[in-house]
Amino acid sequence: MITGLNLYNTLTRKKEVFQPLHAPNVGMYVCGPTVYSDVHLGNCRTFISFDLIFRYLKYSGYKVRYVRNITDAGHLEGDRDEGDDKFAKRAKLEQLEPMEIVQKYTLGFHDVLRMFNTLPPSIEPTATGHIIEQIEMIKVIIENGYAYEIGGNVYFDVEKYSKTYNYTILTNRNLEDMLNNTRELGGQDEKRGRLDFALWIKAKPETLMQWQSPWGMGFPGWHIECSAMSAKYLGAEFDIHGGGMDLAATHHTNEIAQSEACNHNQPAKYWMHTNMLTVNGTRMSKSAGNGFLPEELFTGNHPLLRKGYSPMTVKFFMLQAHYRSTLDFSNDALDASEKGFRRLMTAVNLLDKLAPSAESDFDAADLKTRCINAMNDDFNSPVLIAELFEAVRIINTVYDGKAKISGKDLEELKTLVHEFVIDILGLKNEESGNSDLKSVLDLVVDLRKEAKENKDYATSDKIRIGLQELGIQLKDSKEGTTWSKA
Repeated sequence: MITGLNLYNTLTRKKEVFQPLHAPNVGMYVCGPTVYSDVHLGNCRTFISFDLIFRYLKYSGYKVRYVRNITDAGHLEGDRDEGDDKFAKRAKLEQLEPMEIVQKYTLGFHDVLRMFNTLPPSIEPTATGHIIEQIEMIKVIIENGYAYEIGGNVYFDVEKYSKTYNYTILTNRNLEDMLNNTRELGGQDEKRGRLDFALWIKAKPETLMQWQSPWGMGFPGWHIECSAMSAKYLGAEFDIHGGGMDLAATHHTNEIAQSEACNHNQPAKYWMHTNMLTVNGTRMSKSAGNGFLPEELFTGNHPLLRKGYSPMTVKFFMLQAHYRSTLDFSNDALDASEKGFRRLMTAVNLLDKLAPSAESDFDAADLKTRCINAMNDDFNSPVLIAELFEAVRIINTVYDGKAKISGKDLEELKTLVHEFVIDILGLKNEESGNSDLKSVLDLVVDLRKEAKENKDYATSDKIRIGLQELGIQLKDSKEGTTWSKA
């Protein structure tokens, strides 16, 4: 088992040595999507980041139970339990049943993550599949004196809870400031306190998604879902809870409150959050008109994009930034990532063509240690990628005959590249799926080789120039000719 992993804990605001509660078992819960619309890039970055974390924990020798939920009910438009249910509103707009909306966008979510080559979680529970667990948790919170029921609605009593626990422990905000900056309760609002939030919401006659409860027909609040599902599958205390940083102030703060009010303990030992996306330095958002969906990024069908970029290029671009840093999208940055990704995968494809020597100019074991050190430093993918480009340099210099590598170092290099590029970063060669194109190009390369052997240099040059115009670059060496996208 690989040891020495340090990760940044939002709860303590510092890096800590990772010490699982029940090693080698690790429990990790990540807030999944609210499936009422197409998954956006901010979500994708979060799930790609936690896929990296999931992969590295497994590589390190841990047995990981990764739970990522699907929110398919109870998420209202406003954070203060106001507005329409997002699923009901979309269902009316598209003239579908709410569960048709859920099915449509859940399938779309899975399709996008498959294109990014992420691993599926160990368990993917849905909110609607765990109504009983949520009701039971609410009943315990009421019994413990931290929630109250009024007219079929159940609210969490934040100010009473705050007399015993620290409501702002995750964000370190000042509770008095929060109370002063939260608007007065209107005459129509039945909550006792300004910061109180709904655990159960009474259904209106026209509500499409509703369930029976001790408080009448209704549906759960958004926050209680994750508390109930994480406890069911990971226990009242587990190792890692993750999500986007936008969830920390409200959703995750309320999750902690609910869990402590129910079980009298913090639910997770480590809280991890991914940072936001920007476009040309401006925060990405629908209202700013600078947000684009993964499909628009792949096709280039968006006013802000010069062209489309492949899923692996986009994933590589995201991994080149640390998960806790802001990630800025621009055409130039994506172009640079496209070139870097092609250079990396071209080198990966050359590995099997390297000839071992009796001596070696490189120490593959030392390079592997540096790769592990990068990931042990809070999953530092940009530093890891920099180390992998040292592997690219080694591969290219050996292939060009400018350096030597022993059989032992070559095998270690092959293992290192496969483990860190394929298994941990989750990258894949996008050309490998197009076997017909590969066969055709290999045939053309053979025809060019025959032309050169017959001293038919006019035909040889015509093939090389023609392929170059089509975006295919040929590279001649004493080992033969290889091709790659220019």
